Amino acid sequence: MDPAVLRPMVDALALPVPTVIPAGPVRHPDGTHSWWAVDPAHRAARLAAGPSDLFDRHPAARPAARAVLAQALAAARRAHPGCRFILVGYSQGGMLLMDHLLLQGEPDVDAIVLLSSTCIALDEWRPQLARLQGLPALVAHGRQDADLAFSAGERLRDLLHEAGAAVTWLPFEGGHEMPLVVWRALRRFVLARLASAGQRAS
Repeated sequence: MDPAVLRPMVDALALPVPTVIPAGPVRHPDGTHSWWAVDPAHRAARLAAGPSDLFDRHPAARPAARAVLAQALAAARRAHPGCRFILVGYSQGGMLLMDHLLLQGEPDVDAIVLLSSTCIALDEWRPQLARLQGLPALVAHGRQDADLAFSAGERLRDLLHEAGAAVTWLPFEGGHEMPLVVWRALRRFVLARLASAGQRAS
């Protein structure tokens, strides 16, 4: 999404902390952003075959996307020194978030939120799962998601359990979206983490 479009939704959460919304480096003609390009013909063929699980996919632009995210996080740390972070990723953003944490590592993360997302590069992720030990994680996925299969969300949840993360699982009735039930759960999750961390999160 365009951060300018997402900003009012984030502000409506009324969280008592700064929030940062980085833009994916790939900008599309309709104004949306993504972290790596997806071939429209390949995506159309995938969707025509039904909801999918991308655990065996290895997008070539992942290293470049991780670098952009790392730069955004470094800038946020300079702007908010001493803060810890709750990282939130929707769809492709959730895939990148996990890819970054597992393959590049990220200090001072209090929790993660993965919305309507899936595993990718699972063969590369699994050897690094110890990095997620004890990490609080909210995972939400729609039962009627026509893009990323509900079973893909369950696989992501199970992987976090395998890693020893403290998982909050939120299945919801809906598709590839962020309905009100998810926003409410996100707010509760963040406020709970702030309370437990003494409001040191950002």
